[in-house]
Amino acid sequence: MDLEKKTKWSSAGALIALGIVYGDIGTSPLYTMNSILNSARSTQHLNEFVIGSVSLVFWTLMLITTIKYVLIALRADNHGEGGIFALYSRVQSVNKKWLLIPALIGGSALLADGTLTPAVTVTTAIEGLKGQGFGVLSFPNDQFVVMVTVTVILVIIFTFQRAGTKKIGNLFGPVMLVWFLFIGFFGLINIFSDLSILKALSPVYAIQVLVSPENKTGIFILGSVFLATTGAEALYSDMGHVGKHNIYISWPFVYTMLILNYMGQGAWIMTHSSQANLLKQASNPFFEILPHSWRLVGVILATLAAVIASQALISGAYTLVSEAINLKVIPRLRTFYPSDARGQMYIATVNWILCAIGLIIVWVFQTSHNMEAAYGLSITITMLMTTVLLFEFVRKYQSILVASLFAIVFGFIEVVFLIASLGKFLHGGYATLIIMLAILIMMTVWFYGNKRREQIAKKDDYLSLRDYRKQLVNLSEDENEPLFATNLVYIANVHQNYMLKRSVIYSLIGSKPKRAAVYWFVTVREATDPYEKSYAVDMMGTTNMVHVTFRLGFKVEPQIHLYIKQIANDLIKKEVLKPQFPRYAIDKHGSVSDFKYVIANQYSADLLRLPNIHPWDRFLIGGRLWLQGHTVKPSSFYGLELSDVIEETVPLFLDNNKKVKLIQSDLKNVVKKDNE
Repeated sequence: MDLEKKTKWSSAGALIALGIVYGDIGTSPLYTMNSILNSARSTQHLNEFVIGSVSLVFWTLMLITTIKYVLIALRADNHGEGGIFALYSRVQSVNKKWLLIPALIGGSALLADGTLTPAVTVTTAIEGLKGQGFGVLSFPNDQFVVMVTVTVILVIIFTFQRAGTKKIGNLFGPVMLVWFLFIGFFGLINIFSDLSILKALSPVYAIQVLVSPENKTGIFILGSVFLATTGAEALYSDMGHVGKHNIYISWPFVYTMLILNYMGQGAWIMTHSSQANLLKQASNPFFEILPHSWRLVGVILATLAAVIASQALISGAYTLVSEAINLKVIPRLRTFYPSDARGQMYIATVNWILCAIGLIIVWVFQTSHNMEAAYGLSITITMLMTTVLLFEFVRKYQSILVASLFAIVFGFIEVVFLIASLGKFLHGGYATLIIMLAILIMMTVWFYGNKRREQIAKKDDYLSLRDYRKQLVNLSEDENEPLFATNLVYIANVHQNYMLKRSVIYSLIGSKPKRAAVYWFVTVREATDPYEKSYAVDMMGTTNMVHVTFRLGFKVEPQIHLYIKQIANDLIKKEVLKPQFPRYAIDKHGSVSDFKYVIANQYSADLLRLPNIHPWDRFLIGGRLWLQGHTVKPSSFYGLELSDVIEETVPLFLDNNKKVKLIQSDLKNVVKKDNE
């Protein structure tokens, strides 16, 4: 079943949505109320504080998750795909190049904050076992044991990523269905212990608690409340996996179960306000609302939900990075596709970086309470950047008044949450901001370094392929030159008027001529449709020069060698190209001979030696060259690993006519011509 192409909801699709989309937001009850309790001044007037806090959670989920993301953002899909990069692709404009900036900031913040999700969710789940005994089984009340257990679980999760998640993913939906029913049921039971918690449905109590003397942190309590909606951005990003209609139909159920649990935790807190150490996070309200006989079941389900949330984050990170690579804002990374399932991919570099950061978070912050203090700061930045891009989307289809109203309302709400979350900076929020800045600097250097390199070199760096057409036709027919390859393919962007980098021409005829029966020039462009795979062919008025322009969406694996071979067969069948009659081939009926791929890399370091280059340009270009040297080769990125590939490095500047003044010091033993 191809869920991405479904336009209407289905029960199966809604079930799968539970497992894929709601992992992050579905585990928020594990730590949100526990974090909120840190803002309570005392237990004397705790009821007022709890009702107001639960009201804040209710209306935060209503305004941000339900209205902004489910009702508005899901409409801003890019051919069924969601997320900040898909949104940017939808609203980008030649006249509004600045829109890339909020996309870069939001993308880097989302990746940074996501590094905490596996650590905080798994740690919180395992902490529910501390000091618990189940028959002959008992779990020590020792945080070190918790940390070791979490480490083992995280290593297992990240190790199994390479195998793919297709089979495991089929179990996510049923497990999360049981999880939501479980938390909703026990939440509902506890609500009856103090029905006054139902007052939380009124926004009045949410406003009152912000200025209440019982709230010792004031507006900064919103930093903890925000934890309840951190998964909203992931919900939007994962839209392409399940379809928007399945999210529409499943969200009311998820929202109801979440609110029941938050209210149940609130009611339990109010009925146990006299409990010692209640406000010192000695016990987690999520686990305390469970009967002792159900505690082990709760921990098991919480652990499974945490693993699913982690898996959704990891898969989402792969998708986000893959989109960024194809948008040319992140260096190329080697990508594997474990299965034929759409969206299934594995990026080893991303996987082990996430694993390393997650383990560092576990051992540096140690407890879930400490991790909660660092969690959520960066995601507020992502949401704010999404609002900026959504403003452009709304303005396209609605009046400027409606778009401005949207931006003002949600911009204000998210700025308030951002200010409140800044209180987390000294308590661990600096960790995600450091990661965010590192990712943002890398994106900036890669994208703008490439742009500046192109602009500086553009003056003398491009030649017209049309001017060399006759030479290449003659070279192809010149039997005095050895045949270099039957099909010689260059991965090189050909621009208007057949302009391409002189490095390609230099590689062809500048040093040692490369004779081929057919010369191929391949240009890869980004398509609007994330899954588009189309191409156009230009024979340039010849029978042996082929310019192929691919339009590939940012979700498409660039397997150039397969595409070119298919195109060659089609052109031969249409008698556009001459049959090649390979003498030796696995396929007896094949009509295409050998292919050789050439990637001509310019020695761009020459730019750094230009006398008048600006220091900022020197930094961007130098950084870009450094990143290029530490990332995957173009041959791997374009799917040419198993092909015959030559990577050449040619000089950037070819000053063949430049005269150099030399001083001759001596000339000896010259044989003179006999005049006789």
